[in-house]
Amino acid sequence: MLPFMPDHPDPALRPLDHLAELAGAAGRGDRPALVLREMTLNHNQLRQRVAWLAGWLAQMLPERGARVASWAAKGEITCLLPLAAARAGLVHVPINPLLKRAQAAHILADSGAQLLIGTGSRLASLEQGDLPPGCAALGEAEALAAAEAAGRELGPSEADPAELAAILYTSGSTGRPKGVMLSHANMWLGAVSVAHYLGLADDDVTLAVLPLSFDYGQNQLFSTWFAGGCVVPLDFLFPKDVVKACAKHGVTTLAAVPPLWVQLTEADWPAEARMPLRRLTNSGGALTVDLVRALRGLFPDARLFPMYGLTEAFRSTFLDPALTDSHPTSMGKAIPFAEILVVNDAGEVAADDEEGELVHCGPLVAQGYWQDPERTAERFKPAPAASTYGGTAVWSGDRVRRAADGLLYFAGRRDAMIKSAGNRISPQEIEEAALASGLVAEAVALGVAHPRLGQAVHLVVRGDPARAEELPKRLQRDLPNFMQPQAIHWRDAMPLNPNGKIDRTALQAQLNQEFAQ
Repeated sequence: MLPFMPDHPDPALRPLDHLAELAGAAGRGDRPALVLREMTLNHNQLRQRVAWLAGWLAQMLPERGARVASWAAKGEITCLLPLAAARAGLVHVPINPLLKRAQAAHILADSGAQLLIGTGSRLASLEQGDLPPGCAALGEAEALAAAEAAGRELGPSEADPAELAAILYTSGSTGRPKGVMLSHANMWLGAVSVAHYLGLADDDVTLAVLPLSFDYGQNQLFSTWFAGGCVVPLDFLFPKDVVKACAKHGVTTLAAVPPLWVQLTEADWPAEARMPLRRLTNSGGALTVDLVRALRGLFPDARLFPMYGLTEAFRSTFLDPALTDSHPTSMGKAIPFAEILVVNDAGEVAADDEEGELVHCGPLVAQGYWQDPERTAERFKPAPAASTYGGTAVWSGDRVRRAADGLLYFAGRRDAMIKSAGNRISPQEIEEAALASGLVAEAVALGVAHPRLGQAVHLVVRGDPARAEELPKRLQRDLPNFMQPQAIHWRDAMPLNPNGKIDRTALQAQLNQEFAQ
């Protein structure tokens, strides 16, 4: 376990790429670091391959701050590129491999990426004009081979920890995905914080099942390597694949989102898969009381960490596992390096049990949205006067309340974001895709409570029902699977509010009454 309890940033803060050096410097270089399909890298080999990849990237993109994107399943390139890009003075832009061509093209254009590394099938799906001017595209095997052939090792960087290191794209309640700008310090301190409160050690094995394009998924790598442990990246089709991997690799740390936990509790867990597990971590949605009980019953010896976070501030809170049985619905308290305030509608710190907006202060707060000062100003504002850290805070849009014992409880969201299967989904993206099909005149996407998904996507449209069979096919072509509506409802007319606009509240109430589970 880490030897300190950080309250404020470590004065020895380093650039992100130094994560690759830590285990070797501590004499743990021969311990396994990354288990790939074709080989296992120890920490010394991880360091060397990061150095090779960084050296090659610096030759390919000599301009400091240039963006390099990845669009691939979990593998060597997606695991090493965040550190190698940081070492080369570049900015990494990971693209969720589940996204379709149109969403990837938007991210590439918005970020101004100058290099894209991806799997062949994904690169082949791109159409003329999808790559920004001057952007090269290389297959992941080609890129790794070129880096190894070049043999140019780039040593650890001396970058200012405040420099931009990554842009992670996340959906908002309106519009297309926006790029959250993360510094070296944001991600370094995130790794330190999580490694500390999870109690990670150099004999831990983390099964990385979450997408590495998410902050939660990416930190699986960073926090484990900070502690000197080993990561096993896994893309899975069925819950049984996760169970088999846990048994095969002696997994000690498993992170998931509520819909996946539901599926995993329904799977058959032999003793060799269950017994090595030391900790389970949850984010991307609240655990229900029944799910907490199911996890505690299935994994009685594993510590369960309910967590809450947002990409704009990484992680915000965690619940001490000792309290999960007595306070199963709580979000817990602030993680190390975070200060969490609850601000009421009057702009003051809320009283005990008074509902307010969760405001995150401290060094984990991101630098804003890439090339979007308007939306940055809406969410990133001066910290409230009561803040110990001061500076800039991120206003989450989530409504919470703080009990007298300091524990936080989620109350709801201020905006129309849909959270389904751990994914944050913009209703507007789905609506725009439906309207762009030319098959409907109006469209409203809403989230409806669902026991396995958290929320299921429902799409209400006005158009010609005779063409109802065509719309799902178009949406399958244009939207990733996790954005697909579970149901499409055709209406002759939409309800209107007094201002003559579509009454989304009335539609939500109708769907909740009929379909909420």
